Amino acid sequence: MKLLEAIYGRRAVRDYTDQKVSRSMLHELIDAAIHAPTALDEQPWVFAVLEGKSLLRDYSDRAKAHFLATFNPGGDPHSLRRDMLRDPAFNLFYNAGTVVVIYAKPGWKFAATDCCLAAENFMLAAHAKGLGTCPIGFAQPWLDLSEIKTSINISEDNTAVMPMTVGYPVKAPDPVPRKMPEIVFSE
Repeated sequence: MKLLEAIYGRRAVRDYTDQKVSRSMLHELIDAAIHAPTALDEQPWVFAVLEGKSLLRDYSDRAKAHFLATFNPGGDPHSLRRDMLRDPAFNLFYNAGTVVVIYAKPGWKFAATDCCLAAENFMLAAHAKGLGTCPIGFAQPWLDLSEIKTSINISEDNTAVMPMTVGYPVKAPDPVPRKMPEIVFSE
């Protein structure tokens, strides 16, 4: 797949088959992720791979409850999503069998930015391999709790930056219209 084809064709996937993503494929995707640019070559990331539909269902329920308990709507557009998050049938991870969370190591000003660049590489590589991904921002605060990091063997001083589902899509999502960018040139 050509690069621009991957960029223009990648979509957030919200429905996955039961086919498991192999460990070798996950290693390939993480290898693509770590080839992202990083400020001063710090490479400040740690990858947590969470697998299993029942585990992820439990994590979904717990992450939803945490988000709803700690959410301060104060003009946030996600206040419209409360009903979705309260629905016991809604799975925050869209029934994916795998979630990869990119954590930032401490002490580096640009660590979160570097981790987001790695996430984009991961998602584009997954798309090129016929897989789907979806960033799951609602899960980020819960995955950043000390007790959760400890339970998945992540150092407590790391920060959850980008949780992403990954798996085989049931179908290719339709394109989403893009807003025209605001572009300002200086001379």
